[in-house]
Amino acid sequence: MDNTLLEVIPANAFNGLSENYLTIRFIGNGLRRIQPFAFNESRLEEVYLNRNVDLETVDALAFSGVIHGPTLLDLSETRVTTLPSMGLGAVETFQAKNTWGLKQLPPLAAFLHLQSAELTFPSHCCGLSKLTRWRGQTEEVICNLTKTLGRGSPQGSSGRVGRHTISQQEDLLHNSSLQTFANPYHHFLHPDLFRPSELWPNEGPYFVDLPTEPPEEGLDYALCSDPLAHQRAVACVPEPDALNPCEDVMSQGFLRVAVWAVGLLAILANLLVLLVLLTSRRRLSITRFLICHLAFADLCMGVYLLLIAAVDVYTRSHYYQHAVAWQTGAGCQLAGTLSVFSCELSVYTLTAITLQRWHAIYFAMSPERRLRLRHAAAAMLGGWLLCLTLALLPLVGVSSYQRVSVCLPMDVETAAARVYVVLVLSFNVLAFTVVVACYLHIYCMVHNPRHQSSRHDASMAQRMAVLIFTNFLCVAPISFYGLSALHRPLITITDSKVLLVLFFPLNSCTQPFLYALLTRAFQWDAAAMLSRIGLWRLQAPLC
Repeated sequence: MDNTLLEVIPANAFNGLSENYLTIRFIGNGLRRIQPFAFNESRLEEVYLNRNVDLETVDALAFSGVIHGPTLLDLSETRVTTLPSMGLGAVETFQAKNTWGLKQLPPLAAFLHLQSAELTFPSHCCGLSKLTRWRGQTEEVICNLTKTLGRGSPQGSSGRVGRHTISQQEDLLHNSSLQTFANPYHHFLHPDLFRPSELWPNEGPYFVDLPTEPPEEGLDYALCSDPLAHQRAVACVPEPDALNPCEDVMSQGFLRVAVWAVGLLAILANLLVLLVLLTSRRRLSITRFLICHLAFADLCMGVYLLLIAAVDVYTRSHYYQHAVAWQTGAGCQLAGTLSVFSCELSVYTLTAITLQRWHAIYFAMSPERRLRLRHAAAAMLGGWLLCLTLALLPLVGVSSYQRVSVCLPMDVETAAARVYVVLVLSFNVLAFTVVVACYLHIYCMVHNPRHQSSRHDASMAQRMAVLIFTNFLCVAPISFYGLSALHRPLITITDSKVLLVLFFPLNSCTQPFLYALLTRAFQWDAAAMLSRIGLWRLQAPLC
């Protein structure tokens, strides 16, 4: 019944309709719900429920009470969000193409006899790949009989294949294989397969006579001749791609440890910097103002890493069950936004600190050109708007955070997405170039005897040279890999996770030490804070 306006399949809808096997077709109807026990006391062969665009609910007991089947279930182009975990044991072919609401499949045990599947999401095929190929009912009968006769594949025989007395093998009469001739595949079997014995009456009432020519379709004889064929994975499409391999979020053991260590270090170090600077009684200088922004950006990176690490712990060994829900959900969107925002704000702020340092040294003898706090505030306001825009663009369709499990904007399928990736990476490369150029100039100035600079400026320049090196280690591999991925990725997503954990957040861990924690001014600020709460006795006045 196609293209009708049936909205609900009630309980016992097909009870008593027929004692034969039913093929149910409700294609393109107005179905909205399938109630419990809808197929109770029925023998099902194939059930087509595809193109019911309003179908949202298939009750958990919808297939309960079914005498047999179904062997094929099609829920393509529906709005179904969950599948029943009971009643699908006989399904051999499952189709759910363009069923975007079905983000999680039932436990693998529900698909006891599944042989092939056409789904919407590649990650679901990762789960089904853990199932092994089952012979199927008719194939089981033929394989059992040919094995008993001592033969291989029926397709490899010539002439009459021989006879075997069933009365001498009573287990063949009572096993499940013989019972399967009362099943929807009975039309695949040769009509002379079982008939009374005429030539060998003394050996029993019946004999098995395999035909010279096998059935034309429906039987997979390779499963009989190949002893390992039934152990192969279920045929499933779409197959996992390069960006979504069948693996956990953190696919290697050392990465699971490293991501927690790096994330916690970034959070604790930057929280300490913010706590000390924001509670300090010193006058807020431009440098301290910019360092607070940098610490906040690096703190966001630590939060992103811990969020990814927590998801990895929760979904370990069964990420395929949660992949769609995670990558299309709000959590991954938040993680992706945090990663891009923190990275770009950190790069922008570090560039601003470098320019401020260069300006202070270059115009050391020109007080009238000194930068004011309001200038730094205006620059950082522009930086926040720029970084927020870059982080929010994937949420409105320019690139996407949903392509990979670590929620980075690695979508390059559209022209807009490719332009976005090039823009972000070019911004990072440009900022790094500015930082290098400024510090090279600073180095030349502080070593020039004609230039008026202080010893403090020289020590600052040496310390910032280390920042250049760590910044290079962070930016170079990420930018190189990202730009190469526009044409052809040079490394897999598995290997790129090493870059994510060991290089991408490198600055978030090193910068708190290089620009704050290891400086004497910050240490005096920390001592003063501890002194105010009675945990430290200040021995010397603040400078």
